[in-house]
Amino acid sequence: MTKKIEDEIHSTKFRSEFHKATLNILFTSHWIESSHADIFKKYKLTPQQYNILRILRGRHPEPANLHTLRERMIDKMSDVSRIVERLRIADLIERTECGNDRRAVDIKVTEKGMELLAKMKKEEDILDSILKNLTDDEARILNAILDKIRD
Repeated sequence: MTKKIEDEIHSTKFRSEFHKATLNILFTSHWIESSHADIFKKYKLTPQQYNILRILRGRHPEPANLHTLRERMIDKMSDVSRIVERLRIADLIERTECGNDRRAVDIKVTEKGMELLAKMKKEEDILDSILKNLTDDEARILNAILDKIRD
């Protein structure tokens, strides 16, 4: 049985369907974030750290810089410098001075970081299964609606 937002937040009073939809999106977003956070905790990572590791894996073997990471982050409010430093301390990424601009820093995922991401591969299937109640067509429609909201 589908859980309705009214049941989840124990309220049936909404100013409008738009208000209800907004609350539903926020509630669902936090529900998804919580599910993800539980998985990342097993690996002593935050969702933001995982996001950066995935970005770097996608660019591997090419480096990224802080600006590129910031642009590609899901959570645009993240303190990328601090996250990068924590990942460096954990030996999951490496920072090196950029050859042509000493103020810039090249950031790459390390072998240890790649191994951690490989270990987490099975968890990605679990993360994707959060939307298992949707068909492929429904997921496409949902993506189109969410894109339209941000337009």
